[in-house]
Amino acid sequence: MNSELIDAAKQKVASLPLLINMVSRRVRQLNAGMRPYVKPLTPNEEKVDIALREISEGKLTSEIGFEAVAQAPVSEK
Repeated sequence: MNSELIDAAKQKVASLPLLINMVSRRVRQLNAGMRPYVKPLTPNEEKVDIALREISEGKLTSEIGFEAVAQAPVSEK
């Protein structure tokens, strides 16, 4: 995993948990055979690096459903 790509992706996605979820979902898609949005730099480039480059280049974004968050039950202690 390339630390420069992580830093570049962090600039696009401020929330670290959201970034982790985006990368893991995209790696699952790539492992399932979905084509990458960016051309791999080498034939053996890691799928995590491909996902991070897609995020840092703005090819992959995420939307948060605020309606679902607002309707989520709140646990009271």
